[in-house]
Amino acid sequence: MAGMSFSLNEVEALAKRAARGSGLHWGLAEEAAKGVRWLARFGLPGPALLADLLILNDGAAHEDLTPSDLDGVWTAPAGRLSPLIAGAALSDCADQLRHGSLRLGPVSQPMLLAPFAAAAARYLGQGVALRWAGTTLLGDGTVLEISGDQAGATAELVEHVECALADPPAKALTSVERAEVDGQTWARLGVFAARTYAPATEASRLLGAGAGVSDND
Repeated sequence: MAGMSFSLNEVEALAKRAARGSGLHWGLAEEAAKGVRWLARFGLPGPALLADLLILNDGAAHEDLTPSDLDGVWTAPAGRLSPLIAGAALSDCADQLRHGSLRLGPVSQPMLLAPFAAAAARYLGQGVALRWAGTTLLGDGTVLEISGDQAGATAELVEHVECALADPPAKALTSVERAEVDGQTWARLGVFAARTYAPATEASRLLGAGAGVSDND
């Protein structure tokens, strides 16, 4: 499908509803939406990555996609970490990066970790890099640079992700004011977002119909 242009506010709003509709609590849904917006601001396919992730994890228990332990390599019972759940933990554990790198994996849609690494960079006041399979995403909290295997940046699943302190980006991606999202992706997110809408009741249907069943004769 052809791409359509949306404001970053529209992207964030739909992403938030979709993440909530997938079963994430509102706090994590808000963080996921902010992350999708952050990626879209650099022209990256944040909405599509979120849609793919929500479809992949639909019906999976939250705890099965959560790091079992934050010591050593972070892994999940399901055999793949959610980058949203692991990303939130990464932000909370930013201070650990002062003492060495963190290793996560396997991780689905690892690019979705980048906004959380950016939050860690802002907190620490220095660059933070994510590395996997020849790809490096480097940010300082406000800008982002991708180097190495560009195609690998949007990998669906990687065995290991390393997160470590690094020098600030030397060549950052250009930011945009609107996001280009294909219609299929927008529709897929809309399916999850629709789960947050309250089902129609008899009272609401009557209100929507106007006069309802009143009889003035």
